[in-house]
Amino acid sequence: MATTIQDVATAAGVSPMTVSNVLNGRQSVNDELRDRVMEAIQRLDYRVNVAARNLRAGRTGTIGLAVPEIDRPYAAQLASRVVRAAAARGLRVVVEETGTSRGGELDAIARSRVRLYDGLIIASVGLAARDLVDVLAASPVVMLGERFSGSGVDHIGLPNHDGTASAVRHLLERGRTRIAIVAGPPEPERTTASDMPNDGFELRMSGYEHALREAGLEPDPNLVIVGDAWDTETGLQCALSMCDRGLDFDAIVAMTDSIALGALRGLADRGRRVPEDVAVVGFDDISESQYSTPRLTTIAPDHNEIAELAMDLLTQRIAGPWPPTETVDHTVGFRLVVRESSG
Repeated sequence: MATTIQDVATAAGVSPMTVSNVLNGRQSVNDELRDRVMEAIQRLDYRVNVAARNLRAGRTGTIGLAVPEIDRPYAAQLASRVVRAAAARGLRVVVEETGTSRGGELDAIARSRVRLYDGLIIASVGLAARDLVDVLAASPVVMLGERFSGSGVDHIGLPNHDGTASAVRHLLERGRTRIAIVAGPPEPERTTASDMPNDGFELRMSGYEHALREAGLEPDPNLVIVGDAWDTETGLQCALSMCDRGLDFDAIVAMTDSIALGALRGLADRGRRVPEDVAVVGFDDISESQYSTPRLTTIAPDHNEIAELAMDLLTQRIAGPWPPTETVDHTVGFRLVVRESSG
């Protein structure tokens, strides 16, 4: 005869509800009770009939998180925060890598639709307006990114324009006037009719140009440096190229911290002192930015707000009707974290 949850409860000297709380990862069980339940589960070789439980509940207890590239520091740290926020709500997370492609993102949405997940959080770079039909047909979805503002899907955006403008103003206040911006390639062409910037690259570029013009400086196209990828190697190669070409610049705004860290290495390789010769500011406040030499000044979006709000929205959508009649469109706050790289 198969071991039941009542058998485990009796062996551990607890209630069946306590066993259920342990199995579902709820935080209300203290360590001593959790250890007793887990010991009884192992000793009795108890197995949860997941298929039967999910059939009864109509849910899997699992959500998906789709990110462009798992090996990027920002994506890894986002995943960690989402996993913690989900665990506090008794949910598990499956992390998928979409490969920065529309196809990969649509695959993740398709898996959500066939109920492998109860819902999906997706950091999108490849989807376009025409793909919202697939999004709305899926189980609950929360979008992270800039293309979906006002689109009928819950959306959480980064402070791309205002954050970058704040970085430029900070450098101007430090007396820098030849401020370069370094980025990876622009995102795929959008298919909306709007003339307004609506992806991360465009919004950060817009913030950069706005702050310069606000100070009476016309942006110099020669100081817009676009590399092949959004990684540390791009920052390194761009900084080396800028130095080797004799480009006149006294500061760099990097569109990500990963790019900024590569730029620090490239500047050091060419004998440029930071911040004496060139000041550098990044964007994201990944944990590595605190340990570079010099420590990196950066724009720090409210990462915990992203994870908590995404989970709040997703759990509301899972519990309620989908698609929703009203959606949330929110841009998180940010801080300018001043460290050694900007003086």
